[in-house]
Amino acid sequence: MASLVDALPRLRRRSGRRKGQGADIIQTIALVCAVLLAGGALLAPWLTPFDPLDQSLLARLRPPIGFDRYAAGHLAGTDELGRDVLSRSLHGLRLTLALAFAGAVIGLLIGGLLGLIAGQRRGWVEDGIMSLVDMQIAIPFTLVALLVLALMGSSLTVLVLVLGIAGWEQYARIVRGEVRRIAAQPYLEAAHTAGAGPFYIAWRHVLPNLVSPLVVQFTLSLSNIVILESTLSFLGLGVQPPQPSLGSMVGLGRDYMPTAPWIVLTPAALIVVLTFTVQILGDWLRDRADVRLRER
Repeated sequence: MASLVDALPRLRRRSGRRKGQGADIIQTIALVCAVLLAGGALLAPWLTPFDPLDQSLLARLRPPIGFDRYAAGHLAGTDELGRDVLSRSLHGLRLTLALAFAGAVIGLLIGGLLGLIAGQRRGWVEDGIMSLVDMQIAIPFTLVALLVLALMGSSLTVLVLVLGIAGWEQYARIVRGEVRRIAAQPYLEAAHTAGAGPFYIAWRHVLPNLVSPLVVQFTLSLSNIVILESTLSFLGLGVQPPQPSLGSMVGLGRDYMPTAPWIVLTPAALIVVLTFTVQILGDWLRDRADVRLRER
């Protein structure tokens, strides 16, 4: 019994090392996927073998390489109009990432500013902002996005604005909570006593402490915006044809799933890999940024 008790700590350490090695492998895979996805999106005009808008009805619905009726050069096959699926997928990845990044930046600016105001201004200002946050959380945003796009049109400008207000409430809650926590620190009281103004305190003392949680939330918001954009484009209210995005390609190809599944599989696989990669890297950044998690 004594020997078993003595062996338990060693077994726990070995188990912890194995779990850590498994997590490192997953994070390495996610980092490699992130590099490949970013490189494919940035270099899409030079990597793609065909123009994503070129049509060739003689080569329509050709399968990927390795299957019968494969058309030379179309490695991932062609769609119902003879357009190259691989070229359209890489350009769609480029547009989807650009929309997600722009939406996340807008959400960060709106939510960060409102959270900063709510954290520094108490009373009715804070209550009003947090009421807006509660309303945003309570109402399913997909329905709001569908209503706005149906009324205002599906232009890229409207779509970017809709994606930008998709997750601002998360930034607002994080910033408000951090500002309230930082406000209780002695150095902030000293700055108030020295006569520092609210803008100076926010820029000099508050914002540097918000970088880590905001970076983590920014990464996690990217995957949510990618899914939202794909959903809206799948429903026909996002990116409009012939401009490709990952969601619109899945939406347009769903009618050909029984006969030509490759039209949907390539962009759908990119959506899955993209969201997986961003979520894993976001969790990794959270673990690295949180001192309490690093000490465990």
